[in-house]
Amino acid sequence: MIIQWFPGHMAKTRRLISENLKLVDVVIELLDARIPLSSQNPEIDSLLGSKPRVVALNKSDLSDPKMNKLWAEYFASKGTEVIYTNAITGAGLNELKNMLKKLTQKKLASAQMRGRLQRPIKTMIVGIPNVGKSAFINKISGKASAQTGDKPGVTKNKQWVRINPEIQLLDTPGILWPKFEDQEIGLNLAFTGAIKDEIMDTAELASKLFEKLAILYPENIKERYKLTDIEGKTGFEILNEAGKKRGCLVSGGEVDLYRIAGIVLDEFRGGKLGKITLEYPPKEKTDEEADV
Repeated sequence: MIIQWFPGHMAKTRRLISENLKLVDVVIELLDARIPLSSQNPEIDSLLGSKPRVVALNKSDLSDPKMNKLWAEYFASKGTEVIYTNAITGAGLNELKNMLKKLTQKKLASAQMRGRLQRPIKTMIVGIPNVGKSAFINKISGKASAQTGDKPGVTKNKQWVRINPEIQLLDTPGILWPKFEDQEIGLNLAFTGAIKDEIMDTAELASKLFEKLAILYPENIKERYKLTDIEGKTGFEILNEAGKKRGCLVSGGEVDLYRIAGIVLDEFRGGKLGKITLEYPPKEKTDEEADV
């Protein structure tokens, strides 16, 4: 499965971010807690440069709590402080607001000393499609300021949102990068819904997801789909058995693979397979390995 997706509006969004950076004091980079590295757009680093940044790992209610701790330690080792957020419950949002104030305190104080009137902190939120930006904005602002949806590409244009008297936020459409050098990254993005299902073979995608979960969370699969033994089976074989258990059959008793695939993907994305993180923090190379 070769995954590559870069619609025209993604290039437009990249320009929009670049053009509006000068208007903001700090940037919120929203990542998916289930795939922290795969959802981290490498183009964002070059776009933001030295602009202060807060990294928020969203959808933390769907990710593995044990892995959350490991990822927090990984980012801390890189000098990046992360905040775990949940756009549904609002968990982590007060911590995020305090971090925004901390990062801009010196800049705004310096402006006041030069005689400028006190103004709100201006921030921009960036992230890949379907990472939960609109729900995040609505929760942090306390009102339905942004259109939400469970499909990527809901936000089409920039919009300013007033979070409170102290903070204003510029929303931008989700941005992916031109191509995925690592197909594993492309799969992780497709699993979590950052890439539209309409351009994917969902049966193949669900089988790839089962292959991964059979290694990382085998008990979750067996419990959810009432399977007894998945060891040594291919993703398609597991998908086929899950389809039989769920009664996704067509005439002749064959499994409707696309029907069960849709169910599996929806249930994974909705957290019905349990709290799952799809990638581990990369291991740091030793001095000996770095010299090889």
